[in-house]
Amino acid sequence: MSILGFSCTILITWEGTLITFLQAFQKAPTSGGQYHWCSMLAPPSHKIFGYITGWLTVAGWQAIFASGSYLCGTLIQGLMVLTNPNYNPRPWQGTLLYWAVVIFCVFINVAARGLLPKFEGLILLLHITGFFAIIIPLIYLSDHSTTSEVFTTFVNGGNWPNQGLSLLVGMLGNVFAFTGADAATHMSEEIHNAEVIVPRSILTSIMLNGCLGFGMILATLFCLGNIEDALKTPTGYPFIEIFYQATGSIAGTTVMASIITILTISATVGSLASSSRVFWAFARDRGLPGWRIFSKVGSSTPRSLYSIVSDGYKLERRTLIPTWAIAATTITACLLALINIGSAVAFNDIVSLSVSCLYLSYLVCCILFLYRRIRGDILLPSEAPQATIINTAGAQLVWGPFRVPGLLGIGVNIFTIAYLILVISFSFWPPLTPVTAQNMNYAVVGTGGVIIFSIVYYLLIARKVYNGPRIETQP
Repeated sequence: MSILGFSCTILITWEGTLITFLQAFQKAPTSGGQYHWCSMLAPPSHKIFGYITGWLTVAGWQAIFASGSYLCGTLIQGLMVLTNPNYNPRPWQGTLLYWAVVIFCVFINVAARGLLPKFEGLILLLHITGFFAIIIPLIYLSDHSTTSEVFTTFVNGGNWPNQGLSLLVGMLGNVFAFTGADAATHMSEEIHNAEVIVPRSILTSIMLNGCLGFGMILATLFCLGNIEDALKTPTGYPFIEIFYQATGSIAGTTVMASIITILTISATVGSLASSSRVFWAFARDRGLPGWRIFSKVGSSTPRSLYSIVSDGYKLERRTLIPTWAIAATTITACLLALINIGSAVAFNDIVSLSVSCLYLSYLVCCILFLYRRIRGDILLPSEAPQATIINTAGAQLVWGPFRVPGLLGIGVNIFTIAYLILVISFSFWPPLTPVTAQNMNYAVVGTGGVIIFSIVYYLLIARKVYNGPRIETQP
């Protein structure tokens, strides 16, 4: 329940579709996630694939935590504008609220570390009940658009040459709402029976969030009201104006918007947990500068480690969390918040790395997975040699408990790759035309910078110490 809550609430899909409105299967349960999979799927002589993917995953999760904190801070400012029309939000105030959210996330992850699993389970209940607490009054109180208006009216607010292009550029808001589906993967080493529990939680959360998100999209479209007023709302978030048009009540709108704000803050708590774990795992494998420090752990909440022994994986219990990795993630997020004081546009370009970097890491995994699948390199558990290390760099690949067999699996892989290429391509497009220095999307610069830096650092330093995921052994 706790990891399902973690996986569901870190996505906050139905909440994310409102916030952005008008704006895979696991085979090796480790905190490294994508870069571990790339390391084991790529040929042994091509370990740089796993290394670059590691940097993309780390950068993407750092951006997710930063963007979550930013959203929380500006959501709070939006509520302040709603309840006090005389309030004039300032960027530096948003940064202070951002830092307050970061401090809360650190408190739950470190000081109240034992409460994290219970916290995630509790938030799952709020995630589901909050959906009904919003959608019922929204549908009941608002004036409804007609079916024809909802399904046959198209808006090209970005002034693109045609509606198809406008659709593809505009879909990134909902793409962002599903970013971070790999979150539970990075908690794998703290979960019993992770090879079964984590894929199950990912699939369940995507199906649950997908249904709730689709329902919220339909409800919002039917209850949209005056779209111009929603877009020009001084709160900065159109969904707040939509709630107000439906209820006609400041108090009612505040309660409804507060539910989304609370859930967004809760998702950010999970973002810190996942981003710090992948940061720690990559440092443990000597992929980051300062890996000797960031790979350290301190006494805290229970953590599970997989040790390879002669009879397979053996689960050990230790009371450790990656305190240094949490500190590094926190400091990075706090420093990024300073950019918001000078330019919100520049900050948004940085946090857009959460889509481009993570989806690129998914794409590399899927391409290598398809390559291995077509070659027939992955054995069934019954075919694998006994007492052999499996599913790590240079080792034998063996199917886990979940798989899509045969041509159906190949078809799923091909569709996934095509979808990811489409999403990544449009993640670099500006939101509207004509394109200016202010509305230009600079995510390609940030993503390209991460890739170039990782290659240069690998060639100069990391290739001497990085050998892919490390395996802990015991006599």
